[in-house]
Amino acid sequence: MRKSKIVIGVAVLAIGLGYVFQDTIQTRMYAFMHSSMHDRHSADGMGHDMKNMPGLRGANASESESDELAVMFENFETISREVTNLPNGIRTVTRSSDEDVMAVLVSHIVGMVDRVARGDDPKIFIQSPTLDILFANGAEMQSQIDVTEEGIVVVRTSTDPDVVAALHKHAAEVSDMADRGMQAVHDAMAQRADN
Repeated sequence: MRKSKIVIGVAVLAIGLGYVFQDTIQTRMYAFMHSSMHDRHSADGMGHDMKNMPGLRGANASESESDELAVMFENFETISREVTNLPNGIRTVTRSSDEDVMAVLVSHIVGMVDRVARGDDPKIFIQSPTLDILFANGAEMQSQIDVTEEGIVVVRTSTDPDVVAALHKHAAEVSDMADRGMQAVHDAMAQRADN
């Protein structure tokens, strides 16, 4: 119980400090959380409380956006993706075998594509630094979204090679999360903490 209170206290402190020191806070908080909570992450996945997990919140994210993330992580086993890297961007097809999760996927993807176009970063605690590049260059991208029988199909392109590289990397990161859920986030954050 004492460890839980310490972890919650550290999370509240980190969020309260704001995004000025976001990269440093993320790295240090992850290292602390990983070491102190490692024993609570059992094989049955019961170590996470997605609904209250501070990592799914953001300095500029709505409660409904964070709730959507929780639904997707809780139900990642129902999600599948196909990614085609194009010379100038990506084509992704994302679907869920669960109707409710599919509705959340559509809402999340449409909302994030709109945010990127406006450069309106939600600053979600666990988000990859790759998104910094995309949010900073939203005007450099063209996006097309279609909901079909295949799933939600997104084509994003750019003439900027750095943006194209970021699109390719982010698509791979999202696919990893769809395959492995929160474990993919843990591994990515641990890798960033080690660098």
